[in-house]
Amino acid sequence: MSPLGADPAPRAEPRRPRRADARRNYELLLAAAKEIFDEHGVDAPLDDIARRAGVGNATMYRHFPTRRELIIAVYADEVTALCAQGEALLEEGSPGDALFGWLRAFIAHVATKRELALAVTNDRGGQRSALFGRWHEAMHSTASALLTRAQRSTTVRADLEVSDLLALANGIALTGADADQTERLLLLIRSGTDPDPKPVDEAG
Repeated sequence: MSPLGADPAPRAEPRRPRRADARRNYELLLAAAKEIFDEHGVDAPLDDIARRAGVGNATMYRHFPTRRELIIAVYADEVTALCAQGEALLEEGSPGDALFGWLRAFIAHVATKRELALAVTNDRGGQRSALFGRWHEAMHSTASALLTRAQRSTTVRADLEVSDLLALANGIALTGADADQTERLLLLIRSGTDPDPKPVDEAG
């Protein structure tokens, strides 16, 4: 395996092939890479990915000439799926539940995909910064749409900032909290977003 830092600067985000068979092989490789990276980490042998996808090594390298390009494609696909989940939640009956349902998914994304994101190393052309900027903007926009909808329905406070919610959710993810603690922490955040907090009893 060649060191990640030795790879040439990859293309931005690999374009999905147009031919049906090529597109199928691309999707098979992407799905296999997700599974292998989840099971064995981002340093897992690329041959194992090709084998699980049921394609030859030459086919894999045609689609992803370097490990770095494959990592970028996998992480980009994870971000796309997370944002698509947010778009679907915009149709949820309860805007508040939709917002916090997506924040729960965001926490899981950060907690489980952080290694993948960090494996995208720096490059001389500044592509890494551009990629992270694009991914951050996509997630920020998704969260903002869900928050705006919840605010318009008066289910959360009108003065909430999306960057604050994402910072809090990111903090939960980085604590390594288990599922139960994550739920408790999310409930604490949600209670702080209540648009009608109980008034303080000045009389004591």
